[in-house]
Amino acid sequence: MSHNSFDVIVIGGGFMGAASAFFLGQKGKKVGLFEQAKIGQYASGVNFGNVRRQGRHLDQLDLSNRARRLWSELPQLIGDDLEFIASGHMRIAYDERTLAQYEAYAKDPRAAELKLEILTGQELRKRFPYIGPDVLVGSYAPLDGHANPRLAAPAFARAAAKAGVTVYEQTQISQVKKTESGFEVRTRNGEYYYCEQLLITAGAWGERLSNQFGESVPLFTRGPQMTVTEPLPYRFKTVIGVSSPSEPENIYFRQIPRGNIIIGGCHRTLPDMDSRTARFEPQAMIYQMQQLHRIVPTLGNIHIIRSWSGIESYLPDSLPIIGPSHSKKGVYYAFGFCGHGFQLGPAVGDVMAELITTGKTSTYIEPFAIDRFLPQPAKRIA
Repeated sequence: MSHNSFDVIVIGGGFMGAASAFFLGQKGKKVGLFEQAKIGQYASGVNFGNVRRQGRHLDQLDLSNRARRLWSELPQLIGDDLEFIASGHMRIAYDERTLAQYEAYAKDPRAAELKLEILTGQELRKRFPYIGPDVLVGSYAPLDGHANPRLAAPAFARAAAKAGVTVYEQTQISQVKKTESGFEVRTRNGEYYYCEQLLITAGAWGERLSNQFGESVPLFTRGPQMTVTEPLPYRFKTVIGVSSPSEPENIYFRQIPRGNIIIGGCHRTLPDMDSRTARFEPQAMIYQMQQLHRIVPTLGNIHIIRSWSGIESYLPDSLPIIGPSHSKKGVYYAFGFCGHGFQLGPAVGDVMAELITTGKTSTYIEPFAIDRFLPQPAKRIA
C-alpha cells in the first residue's frame, strides 16, 4: 500500500473524526485523518463542554450511555482525562407544567442509567440554596458533568497518531468519488488519496461531501454564543441549564475549579460558511447576564473576560446522522450533531470503528440513519 493509500480515510478532524481515527487505529487499520484547518478548531473546540445525558432524545441514550462509560476510561485510553468532572447536571424550569415532562422522562426505562432526581420546593432550595425564586422545578442527573472541549479533539488526534494514524491538518477536501477498488479523495491543492472505506465527519461541511454521493440532507448552521467570566469563588459545582421555549431564556453555565464561569445560550448567529467564521453578538451577553442573575440573584457586578462563537451544524429533527451511506457501499457518516455532540464523541468514534471493521454495532443508532432525509430511489446501494 502506497503512502497515499489507506484502509480508511476520515474527513473532518473534530471530536468525532479524531475519536473515530483513534479507535480505527487501535483496531489495526491504516487510517488517514484529514482536517481543513486545525484539529478541533470548529464546533468541537468552541462548545460549552457539557458531558450530559439527561435532556437528550430518549433514542440517543444507548449511545450516550456508551459514551459515559468511555469518559470514565479516558486516562487509560488516551492518557488524558480532558478535565472531565462528574459534577452533576441539573435542568431547571420556571414553569411548573414542566414538572410532568421531567417526571415522564425520568420514568422512561431508557433513562434508568441516569439516576435522575426530580426536585421541587424545599428539597430544591435545600440542595441548591443559591437558586432564585423564579426557578420552580429541577431535574438532577448526578452522574453527568463537564469537560474542556479545547482539549478533546487534539488529545484524541495525538493518541490516534501514536496508534499509527496519519494526521493531515490544513488539508481541505474538495472532491470524493467512488472508484472500482474503493474511493478517490482529492484535496483543494490537487493531491489525490485513496482508500477502501470512507468516513465523513466533517460537521457543518458534511452535507457538501454527502451530496457528492447523491445524499443531500437539509443541514443548516448556527453560531453558539459563549462567554467566560473572571475567576470567582468556586461555588457552582453542578452544571445548570434552563428548559424554556424562549431562546433568550435558554442559558446554561458551569464553573471550573479555577473559578471561571463558562456561559452559553440565549442567542445564536448565522456563520459565514465561505470565510468559515462566526461572530459573537453583543446582545447575547446582555441576555446571558440577565438570565444568570435570574437563576443566581446574588451574582452581580462580574467581569466577562472573553467571548466567542463557532460553527455548529443542525438538522430539522435535532438528531445527528450516524451510520452507513445508503447510496455507496463503504461510505459512512457521523455529522450534524445539532449542538449536543460533545458528550457523544468517544462513543461515536468507538461505534464508527466497530461499524467499519465488522459491518455492525451493538449500540442502537437506527434513528440516526441518513435515509430518513432521502427519497426512496436514493436508497439503493451501489
